[in-house]
Amino acid sequence: MDKAASEFFQNLLHAPTPSGYEQPGQELVMKYLKPYAHEIYKDVHGNVHAVVNPKADYRVMLSGHCDEIGLMVMHIDDKGFLYVATVGGIYVPLLQGERVLVHTAKGAIPGVIGVKPIHLMSAKERESAATKIEDLWIDIGAKDKAEAEEMVELGDVATVDRGVAFYPHDRIVARGLDDRAGVHVVAEALRLASKEKLNVAVHMVSSVQEEIGLRGATTAAFGIDPQVGIAVDVGHATDYPGCNPKMVGEATIGGGPILHRGPNFNPVLYERLVRAAKDARIKVQQQPIQRGSGTDANVIQTTRAGVAAALVSVPCRYMHSSVEMISIKDADNSARIIAKFLTKLKGTEKFIP
Repeated sequence: MDKAASEFFQNLLHAPTPSGYEQPGQELVMKYLKPYAHEIYKDVHGNVHAVVNPKADYRVMLSGHCDEIGLMVMHIDDKGFLYVATVGGIYVPLLQGERVLVHTAKGAIPGVIGVKPIHLMSAKERESAATKIEDLWIDIGAKDKAEAEEMVELGDVATVDRGVAFYPHDRIVARGLDDRAGVHVVAEALRLASKEKLNVAVHMVSSVQEEIGLRGATTAAFGIDPQVGIAVDVGHATDYPGCNPKMVGEATIGGGPILHRGPNFNPVLYERLVRAAKDARIKVQQQPIQRGSGTDANVIQTTRAGVAAALVSVPCRYMHSSVEMISIKDADNSARIIAKFLTKLKGTEKFIP
């Protein structure tokens, strides 16, 4: 990863991008990709489209979703405490005792998700953490409802206040690697491919609202009408205690990008990606998915009359927590495989199985 790409990735990970509120991250994507794209724009839903070789008739869509899971302020009580709902799939017991940032029109407001001290808990309370989001509250230090309402509005969103950490062996830990890692990959693939002569149009999309129903990729794919679509997301690493590879297939951090097989994915396209990995001398891992994948690939595949779709995943530990972990090398190699695939396309390929 070169210096500019590394800075972009880190800045993106620091930006707040809960589903429907992705604008801070999307502005970074627009700024970073402007020198490499022939066209760049945002659509009405907030998807960022960066296009290389736009006049080509054969269109390839690359999609990584910019949104992350988060919280939304639903109620402010008389004492000034904020009650929230989850935005996307959050395991509620992880939230107790976390620091958060509430993102308002006036800027970020710090808060904490309160927790009763163990000294004051009954024996039964000590045995089980709160499992309902309505039982938790955010304390922003307000003395009452009126003071809280001067700082926060209903509908403001919050994210866990965690930074980016670098660990040995090329590991990075952050909240929201799902799926800002995917945005980094598709942006890097576009940057690398833009240096080569391409026979196809490459439509890179930093999509929105994936965590609440694949909404951004649904409309983006319909508008682009691609012949080929590749989604990039994080995939389940299984190389840590308690994770069962019998459920999702085996994958390790640092073991290479994951290529997926199953009904969501075009088998001809899968083989072309395997070949691209071999040409790039990059080791890959394989995970089958026996149904729709729950990623942008799902809606890309079924847009209009159908699209040859694939999913490339970056192995990730502790998904949907504030301590997600990936290998930067896995992410960069994912981009290299996709770029190699793009440069090999003639624009006449048929992907009918």
